[in-house]
Amino acid sequence: MITTKYVNYKQVLNLSGFHVIVISIWCTLIAVIFHIYKWECMTIPWVAVALIGTAEAFLVGFKNNQAYERLWEARKIWGGIVNTSRSFASMVYAFDTTNDKVGKFDLDERRKKIVYRQIAWLYAFREQSLVPVEWEHIKIEEDKLKNTDHNRNRLIKAGFPDYGRTPIFLNKYLSEEECELQSQYKNFATYLISQQAKDINDLKNTKAISDFNQIQLQDCLTEFYALQGQAERIKKFPLPRQFASTAFVFNIIFIMLLPLGLVSEFAKLGDWGIWASIPFCITIGWIYIIMELVGDYSENPFEGLMFDIPMLSICRTIEIDLLQMTGEHDDLPEPIASKNGVLV
Repeated sequence: MITTKYVNYKQVLNLSGFHVIVISIWCTLIAVIFHIYKWECMTIPWVAVALIGTAEAFLVGFKNNQAYERLWEARKIWGGIVNTSRSFASMVYAFDTTNDKVGKFDLDERRKKIVYRQIAWLYAFREQSLVPVEWEHIKIEEDKLKNTDHNRNRLIKAGFPDYGRTPIFLNKYLSEEECELQSQYKNFATYLISQQAKDINDLKNTKAISDFNQIQLQDCLTEFYALQGQAERIKKFPLPRQFASTAFVFNIIFIMLLPLGLVSEFAKLGDWGIWASIPFCITIGWIYIIMELVGDYSENPFEGLMFDIPMLSICRTIEIDLLQMTGEHDDLPEPIASKNGVLV
């Protein structure tokens, strides 16, 4: 997530620098050819180009609106995870035993185990959400750059040492037996919630909590399943490619036609107008490219890029809150801070 008020020039160049170079070459080439040969046949009426540009603006606007909806829904899902995790942990520690035979030490250990497993679920779910799928930029670039150690989208993660430490967190909050089971489950986060349900049911069976308390805790686990399913729906179902691809193709067509319509209009001002058309052409093309790229990168909010939901920061926030509920106040992990204007 970009945290600066304005996007800085480095982020803009990182996003669209290559596209600007290509547009500049194309617009300059058309202007040079027109200036040398004066080929009227290579120009097209500006009205036709303007109509295509208007249609493309509507299409890109629709795509960006849908991409924002996916991004905002993903943020609401993780907001729900924050609230439900706090409620779940607070209820685990608030419900007192109704059975005198249940020792306080044993009950505290069970409570801590359940809360620790909830923290492990957060990091396991985040790790699963970051697994690339075939239509995401990370997957596409990894396939193209298999022999490259890093690419422009991965550079931002170098400043966050905790980014790839999920296995360490799992070993910290799970028993050794549960950690070893990770390789046996394709969806380890789902397994962890199922184990939570079993432990809560055991508390009910031993009269450590009442039946009503067990129902309330189970409702929280059901909510975790619902939130996880909603996030997986966004992750596993892309913005329909017929919309995304059509906007991309139309953008290319418009930018290719743009200098053909613009150079003839500026040529009416004289020979200097031909050269003046180049910066205007580049600027217009760049605006359309940025509109396309903003929607293109926003439609997949679980890629782990600087445009995504700051899942690591959210996990750390919940982790601190839950640890304090267990009575731990020393050696708490530090909140994740933004680096270079980006929070992950």
